[in-house]
Amino acid sequence: MQALDFWMRNPDYLANELLTEFEISGERDLLEIVQRIFDDREPDLRRWPMVRYLFGAFEPLDNALAILRAADLIRIRRDGAPGGKIREHLYLLTTAGRDALGQVTSAAPELEWYRDRASIVARVAGTQGGKALKDRQYLQAEYAGTELSHVIQPITERVLGRLAAILEGLNK
Repeated sequence: MQALDFWMRNPDYLANELLTEFEISGERDLLEIVQRIFDDREPDLRRWPMVRYLFGAFEPLDNALAILRAADLIRIRRDGAPGGKIREHLYLLTTAGRDALGQVTSAAPELEWYRDRASIVARVAGTQGGKALKDRQYLQAEYAGTELSHVIQPITERVLGRLAAILEGLNK
């Protein structure tokens, strides 16, 4: 969940992952998403910094998840041996949660961005688990090089340069 939250809150890191996905798949719509991220100035306007702790970007999620769970909008399952180590947390959207999302976005269309962005983040994450996603994030020098308990720095300029190079290569 922390890895997904990081991409939601750091559009430049998400754009970088989308460019990597483009290089693998050649799917042009990925470039359109990246271009829109920068055209809408998301790295400036939507960035919500996260601090690096022992296992990467971290933000306490218990309070937010407790509210969603109390309203039965999500269910949380833990994978692992009873009384043993939990290997994985599974966060499941309930039917009531899906319905609430539809109601909220109908009442306040400006919140559609969060729904749409969550779909993009899920597309990038695919079926990979948390450790694999964190490992991908640690491939970025700025992320990996952030001192513990410090804010992870943006990579906006580097990703813009990467996008420009890809677009130039396509126009040749």
